[in-house]
Amino acid sequence: MSHDRISRRSLLKGALLTLAATPAASLVARDAFAAAPLVDPTETQAVGLGYTHDATKVDPKARPTWKAGAHCANCALYSGAAGAAQGPCSIFPGKEVKAAGWCAAWALKPGAKLG
Repeated sequence: MSHDRISRRSLLKGALLTLAATPAASLVARDAFAAAPLVDPTETQAVGLGYTHDATKVDPKARPTWKAGAHCANCALYSGAAGAAQGPCSIFPGKEVKAAGWCAAWALKPGAKLG
């Protein structure tokens, strides 16, 4: 059985390569987790669902399914972090919605309350 030894020079080269690659890897990871674009309320799907960035501006006569206190942050389809200004919604894949927004697909998140 032979025991190959790692030379000091090889060990230092490997350490330097690792140190050099770390910042590059963090840049790649940061870009991979960059925020998705915000839904444009003028897009066809957003218009069809009556999406707005501000739920307080919904016209209840035009959108009878709207309820006072309903907004994206308390919707079952919204998966943004609690307290975040915006986050992902399963209705608009690859895009984010405002937590204060609303659309006709809104459904109260289990355990959440209106208000």
